[in-house]
Amino acid sequence: MRNLRFPRLTGLLLALTAGAAMQANSQTAPPNLPTKEQLANDNGLFLSLARKFFKWEEPAEPVRIVGPVYFVGTKGLGVFLITTPEGHILMNTGMPSSGPMIAESIRKLGFKPEDIKLMINGHAHIDHAGAFAYMKQQFGAPIAVMKDDVAAMESGDSNDFKYANDFVYPAVKVDRILRDGDQIKMGDVMLTAYHTPGHTRGATTWVMNLVVDGKAYLVVFPDGSGFNPGYRIAKNPSYPGIEHDYRRTHHTLEMLKPDIWLAQHNEYYDFEGKAKRAATEGMTAWIDPEGYRRFISGKKRAFEDEVDDELGVPKDTGK
Repeated sequence: MRNLRFPRLTGLLLALTAGAAMQANSQTAPPNLPTKEQLANDNGLFLSLARKFFKWEEPAEPVRIVGPVYFVGTKGLGVFLITTPEGHILMNTGMPSSGPMIAESIRKLGFKPEDIKLMINGHAHIDHAGAFAYMKQQFGAPIAVMKDDVAAMESGDSNDFKYANDFVYPAVKVDRILRDGDQIKMGDVMLTAYHTPGHTRGATTWVMNLVVDGKAYLVVFPDGSGFNPGYRIAKNPSYPGIEHDYRRTHHTLEMLKPDIWLAQHNEYYDFEGKAKRAATEGMTAWIDPEGYRRFISGKKRAFEDEVDDELGVPKDTGK
């Protein structure tokens, strides 16, 4: 296969992460880049390319984002610590190798991973749930998960509707089963869990209201709206009801109007760019309601294009 230029790489990697609003950068395309169809048919290839290109397992410096919310993830994956006087909440854990990196990032910030009192998740794939078992074994924190992802978490995501047993990770026992609209309160922090299925059956969008220096902020962690190569939505669906789930999720996410939004994949919300600006601008660098609207709009457009493609709808050439 011929070498491909960066625009082709961008298109492929948008598919890899389900429509990520990836910023153009100086990276060059690797040679012999596989097609979307090859990625759809080769789960191992998909994972190896994504974890390498997006630096899922490379350590990153922890960052305070707003109030009690801190980034403690890797260069490619969003993991967040939410601190309170009564203990802390950890959201996501990245790949199975990420546990020690997360613990070290928490310590760098001056907190103790032993003070984590609850762990929560966006969805049950290996790149976000892979190290929950490590964190629970090391530090003892219980985990709360949306009911439709409990089986996946407790089996290490075996028998996944797309990845079968190719992306399994250490299983973890779920301590609290969540349902749509359930709330978690710890100290002066309250998080609301919204069931936003599609990407997985139990994908969860988390919403929190914060007051910092007398000003209120809505912080949203959207999830569930993306699809990967090989997902089937409209014809021979990957699971019954997946198309309806995606449409409901897009509606839910459209109704949210966050001041600040964060996500499981750092390129979605331009973590690197915002973190650099925050060094001089402070937390205002993270305020991005327009970026959120563009992100959700892009997810919807990619979804509708995929449905049209599956159904064989002729593409509008604009002529």
